[in-house]
Amino acid sequence: MKILVVDDDPGIRQLLQITLQVEGYEVILAEDGKKALEIEAAHPIDLVILDLMLPGIDGWQVCKQIRAKSNLPIIMLTAKDDEIDTIMGLKIGADDYISKPFSPRELVARIEAVLRRTNRQSEDSNALLTFPGLIIDQTRRIVTVGGQEIEISPTEFDLLWELAHRPGQVYNRDVLLDRVWGLDYIGTTRTVDVHIKRLRSKLEKDQTRYSYVQTVWGVGYKFEVIPID
Repeated sequence: MKILVVDDDPGIRQLLQITLQVEGYEVILAEDGKKALEIEAAHPIDLVILDLMLPGIDGWQVCKQIRAKSNLPIIMLTAKDDEIDTIMGLKIGADDYISKPFSPRELVARIEAVLRRTNRQSEDSNALLTFPGLIIDQTRRIVTVGGQEIEISPTEFDLLWELAHRPGQVYNRDVLLDRVWGLDYIGTTRTVDVHIKRLRSKLEKDQTRYSYVQTVWGVGYKFEVIPID
């Protein structure tokens, strides 16, 4: 699989190139946001490792531009171990994040987890969930709201599928982390809250009169179709 590494630090680019090549990945390097967008547009990429602090077009803008046209998995790198950076990165569409300095082994584990989520196939090749105003197609990984297909990231799709294929079941955040992000994911339950918020904003469109993901206060979340007055 082909991974695009975007970082302005040549030492980090070299470290990641060696680490990922040893793991069997093909690696393409970019030193700034402009070059990253050019490479992404010209090559089939399976995953992007994206530094936030880039010269010129920064990581925030690169992520937004990629996410506007593609569900390509993105893992963000940040030099700041700051919750605000983490939340903002997830809000604009990153699938995961890791703070510098980081262990190359941990980053490889994160990459493998994101790729597993992205490539996960349904046990039922004809899996299709239909609800009022909402269709979830597991085979094609497409979500239709009010008759219109919406843009949804791989992680958002997996989260929605996990909730929707067991309507009414209440999930706490730790369970959702394990089932959607994987047992080897190193992160906080805040990650779940951020993705739920983004998912709701996409599902509760003007063309539908329903809400789908409900908060169970003090516990977690469940999927339940409720008409909006």
